[in-house]
Order: sequence, then C-alpha cells, then structure tokens
Amino acid sequence: MQPASDPTRPTYVAGHRGMVGSAIVRALRAQGQDNIVTRTHAELDLTSQAAVETFFAEVRPARVYLAAAKVGGIHANDTYPADFIYDNLLIQANIINSAWRHGAERLLFLGSSCIYPRLAEQPMPESALLTGPLEPTNEPYAIAKIAGIKLCESYNRQHGTDFRSVMPTNLYGPGDNFDLANSHVIPALIRKFHEAKLAGANHVPVWGSGRPRREFLHVDDMAAACLHVMALDASAYAAHTEPRNSHLNVGTGTDVTIAELAALVGDVVGFAGEIRFDPSKPDGAPRKLLDVSRLKALGWTAQIDLRDGLAQAYDWFLAHQSELRT
Repeated sequence: MQPASDPTRPTYVAGHRGMVGSAIVRALRAQGQDNIVTRTHAELDLTSQAAVETFFAEVRPARVYLAAAKVGGIHANDTYPADFIYDNLLIQANIINSAWRHGAERLLFLGSSCIYPRLAEQPMPESALLTGPLEPTNEPYAIAKIAGIKLCESYNRQHGTDFRSVMPTNLYGPGDNFDLANSHVIPALIRKFHEAKLAGANHVPVWGSGRPRREFLHVDDMAAACLHVMALDASAYAAHTEPRNSHLNVGTGTDVTIAELAALVGDVVGFAGEIRFDPSKPDGAPRKLLDVSRLKALGWTAQIDLRDGLAQAYDWFLAHQSELRT
C-alpha cells in the first residue's frame, strides 16, 4: 500500500464502530498501520459542522475513510425517510468539506448499490447512475449517497482533491445489526432461524415473495477492497472511472434469490422447518447485481464464499448475543 506523503499524519476512519468501519480498522491494523484515529458519536457528532471542522483542524488526517452513515433495511428506510436523508447528507457534507479545508491527501467515500435505478440493466455498471427512477422504499437514503458521490466529484473538479467513491453491494458479517425491526436481510434471517430453532418452531416467516435476486459481499472483503482502492495510483483510478461517474462498484459479481439465501441461512443455522414467504410484504427492487469489471481490471476480486461467510456471521452472532439490541 502506498504511504501517505506525510507519514506522521494519521488515517481517520469515520464510523469505526459500524460493521464496515470496524472491518476497515481491522484491515489497516493487519497491514501494520497503527496511526489510526477514531471517534465515537459521543466524542464527535458528525452531523455538527462546527464539531467536524474543529476535529479536522486539530487532527489533520492524511487519509479519510468515510464509512459513517445512518443505515437500515427496507422497514427502517420506509419508517424513517427524513432521518435517512438528513443525517447522511450532513455527515457526508461535513466530512468531505473539512477534509478539503484541512488538506486530506485522499478520501474514500462509501456509498451503496441502491444509488442505481430500480430497473437498471443487470448487472449494473457505474454508468447506470442517474439514468432512471430509484427504488421508492429507500429513495431518500439513495439520494443522500448520490449526493456523496457528487460531492467527491465536485471537490475534485473545483479544488483538485483526490476523493474517491466505492459502491458496495449488500454487506454482511461480523458487527452486523441483528435488530429484527431495522436490520438487513442476512442478519434478520440469521436471528429468525436461530430463534426458531431454539423454540422448536416448525416454520419461519420471511418478508416478500422470495423471488428478488440479491448479491452479498462479506464485510472483510469490502474492507480489503477499500484499502485496495485507496492505495491505487491516481492515474490508474482515473483511467477506470468516468469524469462524472467517478465511483467504483464493489461486489462479487454473482447473486442468489432471497429464497435461495433463506434456505442457505437455514442450513447454516441448523433449522429444519418450513420457510414461509409473505408476498404482502415489499420485495424492493427485483434484482440488484453490480457490474464489477472495472474493479476487477484494477486487480481486486472478492475472496469469501457466501456459505463460508454466512457461517462466520452466524458464529459472530452466537458469540455476541448478549450485546445485541432486542
């Protein structure tokens, strides 16, 4: 990995307590990087422009991983749309602007595959951005993430910064949110199947028809991709991104149906009962598969098999049940 031009300046990981941020910290430390700065929400409110500006003025990080975000599944996005757009817009704008003002050498913004149109061509290339309507169930969150990409692009164009963006597919793994009301599909399924197994239930209800197809990436693979993209030579990064769509997709390049996923999770957990789908609940987009050819051309591919990754996620869940939100 290329060193920062001033090795005395730290790397700042925003959102280090989240699933992705904590994985990035683990990956950085595994590479021998110890000059890492983090702040909890109690220590630094990222929605406060004044607080973020003060932090950057004092710390002056050389590199910034912007993994902080308000996140959640279909139910959370549908219930709290104002929170999802407002909080994420503030977090992104504050960090990106302060990073520029205080001379950050590089910044990596983490977005989401929900930035692409609901009916985008599959697999979705980076060029699909802003070519059609978004999925209504998470449109406010998606718009905030699009704004983050455009903030990075705009600062690069106007101020000559080196701010980069990566768009991960659906992530899972250690540190995930297993709260049934607000979690994504994999942690929700793991918890549902585990609790059904303990209760001796004969079936598990699953939202939707089971037909939508989704791509899933282990969070440790995502962290590895982030470090890889951050380390790329500026000319190599620019050569594989478009001036107005300067982001890179991060995924596995393969997908499964929700029904196939549910069966796989049930097998990993050891639940032998029936899976009952509820088509009265929303499915979301019919398919979300990323075109990852650009990142592959830049030398990175995912390494963790879905079944192996699910087993790791379940092991983490079992080890941390006492800490989980109800």
